[in-house]
Amino acid sequence: MEYIMRVDKIEECIFCRAARSNDELLLYKDEFTMVLLNRYPYTTGHLMVSPIRHAASLGELSAVEAHAVMDTVRQCEHILHEEYHPQGLNIGINEGICSGAGIPGHIHVHLVPRWVGDTNFMPVVGEVRVIPESLSQTVDRLKSHF
Repeated sequence: MEYIMRVDKIEECIFCRAARSNDELLLYKDEFTMVLLNRYPYTTGHLMVSPIRHAASLGELSAVEAHAVMDTVRQCEHILHEEYHPQGLNIGINEGICSGAGIPGHIHVHLVPRWVGDTNFMPVVGEVRVIPESLSQTVDRLKSHF
């Protein structure tokens, strides 16, 4: 809710800022891609893979950049399975505001680990998510894999 209430006030792209800084949630960065832990995760281990260059769509990426993003997604998929043993993953891209993109100007891929029964009444009734691990614990668990 904190994010939703201030999303229209964000002046700088979070991905561009993270690429330039040592953001505590930045797990990996190379020439073309970066991996960030989602500050407002749907489940523990919710990652975002983004190109370094600010681009709003896959079509704006060069073939090299697009390939690098997918290679990094594959690496993250492997890491999440190795570390968290999810029963499934949601892997997706929301392009544009109407599709649900919280950061519409910078394309990124979400990787959301899933387990049977991981969704309950709390998000619907209580408007809150129950995440069993703090973000700093998740950083500690995942950072060494990169």
